[in-house]
Amino acid sequence: MTFDSLGLSPALLRAVHDLGWTAPTPIQRDAVPPARDGRDLLACAMTGSGKTGAFLLPLLHRLQDAPTRATRALILTPTRELAAQVHADFSDLARHTGLRGAAIFGGVGMGPQETAFRQHVDVIIATPGRLLDHLSQPGGYVDFRGLEVLVLDEADRMLDMGFLPDIKRVLTHLPRRRQTLFFSATLPAPIVSLSREMLQDPVRLNVERIAQPAAKIEQALWPVAEPLKADLFIALLRQDVVGNVICFTRTKHRSNRLSDVLTRAGIANARIHGNRSQNQRTEALADFKAGKVRVLVATDIVARGIDVEALEHVVNFDVPHLPEDYIHRVGRTARADATGEAFTLVSPEEESDLRAIEKAIGKKLPRRTLPGFDYHHKPVERFEVPIAERIAAIRARKAEERARAKEKAARREAQAKAEAERSARKGSGPARPQLRSSAGGGAASGGQASGGPSGAAGGSGGPRRRRRRGGHGGGGGRAAPTG
Repeated sequence: MTFDSLGLSPALLRAVHDLGWTAPTPIQRDAVPPARDGRDLLACAMTGSGKTGAFLLPLLHRLQDAPTRATRALILTPTRELAAQVHADFSDLARHTGLRGAAIFGGVGMGPQETAFRQHVDVIIATPGRLLDHLSQPGGYVDFRGLEVLVLDEADRMLDMGFLPDIKRVLTHLPRRRQTLFFSATLPAPIVSLSREMLQDPVRLNVERIAQPAAKIEQALWPVAEPLKADLFIALLRQDVVGNVICFTRTKHRSNRLSDVLTRAGIANARIHGNRSQNQRTEALADFKAGKVRVLVATDIVARGIDVEALEHVVNFDVPHLPEDYIHRVGRTARADATGEAFTLVSPEEESDLRAIEKAIGKKLPRRTLPGFDYHHKPVERFEVPIAERIAAIRARKAEERARAKEKAARREAQAKAEAERSARKGSGPARPQLRSSAGGGAASGGQASGGPSGAAGGSGGPRRRRRRGGHGGGGGRAAPTG
């Protein structure tokens, strides 16, 4: 089957040809015709199966046929990376249609996103949390009255991330009469219940299928003691057993530690996890796609939503706790019918999680060892500091910061006190003589200001001189005219 047989518009077929897509994937072959005809869909589709094209192609076909000046489609995704990836795919497929779209997610400014809403772009691709942020803003600039199509992408992941209440809140702002396309890799009970609330007589695709990695992914295990995982991973890179690779870790802390170890080993890498800013995450992914770094160290935040062409390897540095997470991680390689390898470094402590994964995928995975690698050597440094030690170190650092702040405040207080004392000493020096305001003092002044004869008379008589010293200036004043 070719894309020509799917009944799509010439503009879309031209875009598909530009992208080099030669034939629809199974999910595209099954989903596009009923979705193009306006039917609701409930589809179980794995990452890497071509599901983004499975909902974008019929959606764009519908919107192109009857253009309006309104937001007519909403696509909800669980992560920023997936929203950005879907928007990129939208731009590729809509390049000859004139349709406009915008990605709405957190970590970036709301201003340009508000502008997109006010301009009524045709398609909004959003994460639930940021969309609710806009819906709560004054002015009511988010207008879904003309909405015709709703797509839920990776619905089970949104459930895992706690978005189910947010999705239900978003639904209250949407028209009840609409087409809904519901895509999920797995169908747990809450997702099935939500699909029943949202869908009207849906076409059901692959809902009984057991989740499996893509057929062309070669999977293998590399048993190793936990403290030697980083050393083994570096050895695999240096011996070119592993090429360009997304390496998944269990936690953000382990992601940071592995990135630091690789940097010290001279291996170009970038890291991406929830504590990184959106600009840092975008730059890391762009550098990896451009080949500037060989290793992208990541948490499960990118287990879905990252599409890297010709990705050679995925490495599970840590065995995921859930089989579904394993399937999504390894699905980053061998996309769109390509081939790839997925390796998992497994320590003895992780064997129970590994058994659950092998049970879910229905087969035992082969185990490999690396020739020449010393599986019993002592690592130069501990890869991960135990949580108790990390907490103790954080508390010690906080205590030091508080002590420094206290010392600084004490120094400021002592300086202020010393300055106050200096100011007080300057203000308490010897007082300057002041003229008395009494009558005697005024008369004495008047006597001194009188003419010379008065002064001579005053100065020649002893008694009169004594009276003036005694403060009887009034007599001296009266004697002045008689001298």
